[in-house]
Amino acid sequence: MSLSRRDFLKLSTFFAASAALSSCAPIYQRLAGGLPVTAWTEMDAADFLALNRLTFGPRMEERAHFAEIGLQNYIEEQLDFDSIDDFACDLRLSTFKTLRMDANELEAISNELFENYDRETVPNELRQATFLRQLYSKRQLYEVMVEFWNDHFNIFVEKEACFILKTVDDREVIRKHALGSFRDLVWASAHSPAMLVYLDNQANVKGTPNENYARELMELHTLGVDGGYTQNDVMELARCLTGWSVKEHFWLGEFTFRAQEHESGAKNVLGLAIPEAGQGEAEQVIERLATHPSTARFIAAKLARRFLADDPPREIVEKAAQVFIQTQGDIKSVLRVILLDGLPLAQPKFKRPLNFVLSAARALNVETDGEAFYQPLARMGQLPFSWPTPDGYPDHSDAWMGNLMPRWQFALELARVEMKNTRLNLFRLLDKVSTGRLEDDADALASLLLGAALPRSTRDDLLAAVTDAGASAEETLQVFAASIIASPAFQWR
Repeated sequence: MSLSRRDFLKLSTFFAASAALSSCAPIYQRLAGGLPVTAWTEMDAADFLALNRLTFGPRMEERAHFAEIGLQNYIEEQLDFDSIDDFACDLRLSTFKTLRMDANELEAISNELFENYDRETVPNELRQATFLRQLYSKRQLYEVMVEFWNDHFNIFVEKEACFILKTVDDREVIRKHALGSFRDLVWASAHSPAMLVYLDNQANVKGTPNENYARELMELHTLGVDGGYTQNDVMELARCLTGWSVKEHFWLGEFTFRAQEHESGAKNVLGLAIPEAGQGEAEQVIERLATHPSTARFIAAKLARRFLADDPPREIVEKAAQVFIQTQGDIKSVLRVILLDGLPLAQPKFKRPLNFVLSAARALNVETDGEAFYQPLARMGQLPFSWPTPDGYPDHSDAWMGNLMPRWQFALELARVEMKNTRLNLFRLLDKVSTGRLEDDADALASLLLGAALPRSTRDDLLAAVTDAGASAEETLQVFAASIIASPAFQWR
């Protein structure tokens, strides 16, 4: 979408203004113990960082709850996600009928056999429901882990039937096991029609083995690229996986083993001698991969990277890997180590696009159906389920720091309430704490978005830069909010 001259000038203005905050990135590490938080629950730097890692950006009520019960209790509460009443969020999703359908039903509506449905309905409802859960669910840590595993077991919805099958995979594989056992998760993924189609295993037949899924199962899903397997292990696992396929027609989307397409004979993977056993051959290997020490280290490192730092502390990774081995891959147990022992050592991470837009929307108490966020996320490079390669969206800061113009544009559109079916009211948000002075409202907004009020001189310079002659107080406050969201201080978490 092209920018008007007025929008370009506005972007230029608040970019210049927000540059004043560059030395405050991330600001909560610099302002702890500074000016009091005037509008919202006061949080020290460590707590604000922790809450930003455990959620898609803290809402005001979450800040108050966290301050009341503390980090350890908050983590335990979030890990016990089934006990959290999420009825309000579930109600928002009640009209998305495709979320509950099996693959055969999804194919029927995608073939336009039903009124008001077309090929884009299924993936769009999955994207919309995913975004709304991340925005409104009280089970924030669970949703963070759902996103993590959707990256780890990435499936590109635009490939063949994946635009149908991923909805079932999201429900029956990722969401079902996100805080359960890694063994159950990788087992479910290996039997998932969406994964088998995405990584071409339906084309893996005797005589012409296709190594694609076998390679990614070891390199990306379990052992890691340095996990100790060889090219011969890949070839042998591919032989074990011959005949693993997906049913068609009236049984579309069901896993099937086609014995006539399975390569006979004994195999050997990772030193494990595997006698001829049909479907059971690959399942023996999956059991071994799921609890392998290399898998433990690989998963522990990826989780630590997501929650702690691009280069996570080695001692935390090793401790988490040991717990993985001791508990046979219990995800909650591994997370306890990473979060309780690791969060005090966490380092700033640049927000990925999805986290960036969600943290702004959650802080400002935005009301939306989510559809208006597709285009900004696509411009920023992180539209859910649209990463084409099996490694998933990158999780290191360098990958996301060079595409800032769409972020600035989003900040302005959001704060000025220019996004379709998306509402927010800054004055209503500030109503209970507002003194009627623009400067005080600006302090309240800064503390809401950044965790601490700005130094007065920085605040006054920023207000002066974004104030137009004749602009209303509301318009000035909107551009002030956009400036903070676009600033380096907000881009980091």
